[in-house]
Amino acid sequence: MLDVNHVTFGYKRSVNVLEDFSLSISSGSVYGLLGKNGVGKSTLLYLMTGLLRAREGNIIYRGVDVCRRLPETLADLFLLPEEITLPNVTLKQYARMYGVFYPRFSQEELMRLSDELDIDANVRLHSFSMGQRKKAYICFAIATNVSLLLMDEPTNGLDIPSKSQFRKLLASYATDERTILISTHQVRDLESLLDHLIVMDGKKLLLNESVARITERLCFDEVRPGESIEQTLVAYPSLGGSQVVSLNTSRRETAFNLECFFNALLEHREQIMNALK
Repeated sequence: MLDVNHVTFGYKRSVNVLEDFSLSISSGSVYGLLGKNGVGKSTLLYLMTGLLRAREGNIIYRGVDVCRRLPETLADLFLLPEEITLPNVTLKQYARMYGVFYPRFSQEELMRLSDELDIDANVRLHSFSMGQRKKAYICFAIATNVSLLLMDEPTNGLDIPSKSQFRKLLASYATDERTILISTHQVRDLESLLDHLIVMDGKKLLLNESVARITERLCFDEVRPGESIEQTLVAYPSLGGSQVVSLNTSRRETAFNLECFFNALLEHREQIMNALK
């Protein structure tokens, strides 16, 4: 669906944010994009939409270089940025202004989504709080019905009930024909939604792996004081004892602990990468 091919990019010629970066994204998956601050997650999303141009390499979406910014390409992907600036109009007016650029945009779906997220589509967006504006833009993004939906920190600014509603909306949006790529630091908000994980580190791709493969090779357990787990790779103190990542030699099924896995991957890279082979 989308291929990032040997991309190098920097805002200054002397400093690269990405170097020889390659990545492939397939249809029908919900991807989580993780990495420390400053590794280039947001930059990568902007490159994927053609808003930034790679110094070297290219990004191909459905056979077309995104830097060409062709209408048919832009009509099939949508980027929800972390920081949102919206005109002083109502959500209904905004939809009439910009929905025409997306052939599968649904006004009916927008109204349904705004009701679910408690957004009044007849109130001017400038009168909303930051969280309400984020929810309004999320409604519009989902109502575009694009094949590739890119989201940068979508749960920032949302309260706890809104985060729960957001997860339900995304779960209903995901289909075999659609792909969602979410850049986030709020791993606990989204770990139940993800079926694929991308981790960036040191200007390059560190990991591009399915959650199914990770949980096939690794177990994630909460261990009480005094208890132990065989084949333990990493253990982190917790209120109830320890959070343990271990080799899944017995093919047990455990719930994926994204925060624990991410920390383990960065701090014990060789051990975790060898376990996933």
